[in-house]
Amino acid sequence: MKLTYRTEEGARLGALLWEFGPGWRMISSAMLGGGLGEREWVLNAQVVAGYARMDPVEHLVSLGPGGNGVGMMTAASVDRCVQASDGGVDAWATVGLRVPTWAAAPDGAPDPELAPIRVGTVNIVAALPVAMTDAALVNLVMTVTEAKTQALVETGYAGTGTASDAVCVAVRADGPPELFGGPRSEWGARTARAVHTAVRRGAEAWRPHHLK
Repeated sequence: MKLTYRTEEGARLGALLWEFGPGWRMISSAMLGGGLGEREWVLNAQVVAGYARMDPVEHLVSLGPGGNGVGMMTAASVDRCVQASDGGVDAWATVGLRVPTWAAAPDGAPDPELAPIRVGTVNIVAALPVAMTDAALVNLVMTVTEAKTQALVETGYAGTGTASDAVCVAVRADGPPELFGGPRSEWGARTARAVHTAVRRGAEAWRPHHLK
């Protein structure tokens, strides 16, 4: 993982870049490189609060190293990225929780994160040293999300995440594929513990800096 800085709209903004190289498959909810396929890098780029550009994909492409990759955005400070590992699984989380939200909200309820826009995003990257079937990868995204929510509830935040969270899971492209990614499977459990630890540490660190 490499941390760099740039200046946009008068603000000093960080960006985290993971350069995996060839031989990896990724599943992601990100705008750039989202979905499922072979990818070589992941970018988590900080943007200004109140980001209003209408070309976010092109913006992310301009910040990446070129080629096939995944690009996520956050208004939270990426230099506070938290890393955790468990049994060969590595997880990283950038945590911004100014406005945590519940996934199931009443229809028409205003979202305070959107007007005015305030800092609040939890972006997660997880890397596993094994191959997985497509179904197992989908299951693993569920596991990552459940682990994130568990960490937020345990640290006292009233929400399952924020309205703009993103996730990316990277696995090897070759080798015998794992069939299961749920929280009680071997690799799902390891991923859940790593993600839970990273998000919990990030959530605990967020409160004293921003919710005084």
